[in-house]
Amino acid sequence: GVLAPGAKLPSERELADQHSIARNTARQAIRLLAESGLVVAEHGRGVFVRPAAAVIRLGNDRYSPRYRSTGLSPFLLECAKQGKAGRFEVLLVERTTPPPDVAHRLKLPPTNKSVLRRDNVFWADNDPVQRVTTWLPWSVAQGTSLLKDEIGHPFGIHGILEERGHTMARILDEVGARMPTAEERQSLRLPPGVPVLDVLHTSIDTGGVPYELTRFVMRSDLSALRYDAPVE
Repeated sequence: GVLAPGAKLPSERELADQHSIARNTARQAIRLLAESGLVVAEHGRGVFVRPAAAVIRLGNDRYSPRYRSTGLSPFLLECAKQGKAGRFEVLLVERTTPPPDVAHRLKLPPTNKSVLRRDNVFWADNDPVQRVTTWLPWSVAQGTSLLKDEIGHPFGIHGILEERGHTMARILDEVGARMPTAEERQSLRLPPGVPVLDVLHTSIDTGGVPYELTRFVMRSDLSALRYDAPVE
């Protein structure tokens, strides 16, 4: 039969009896389902069918000025549009030296503490769906609430950056896929064998200056990408 999202699977013994197979075979079948991200085991409760609850990343639309009146940052806006409760957890805020690829994209020197780095985990309902690292030029971030855990601006980082004179005119998203690091696997609670989407996002202002770089590491089993752009 077909089990609905959230339904509990029969036990190994029940599966073995129902299908006239060895209990070890039932155990291996459940493990394969878990490794495929189709079910999730909850300690002391059992194994449940994972809900198909992908958060769709709305590409360029998520930054549109027409959504300012909502008072929501881009990720919270995406969640609200899709009927999910969004939140974020701040892991790190520090002034640091950028990695070479970050320095190159932001046109900054890679040899001194020229950026502010912010690390967060974004949640949709009860699932951690994105590990997010943002680098901002220190010359832009210093003296602002970007140095605090709680930014305090309804439109998030981009609201403060606009107030500092950087209005987004163009974005560059470089999208790839890979297997997660051990740290990413832990913070995103990834089932075994599930890869991540790796989106490197650069914001470019009206003067052609790159002023924000963010790496979104996204659970591939709970995420989707959608871009709507003119063809030139």
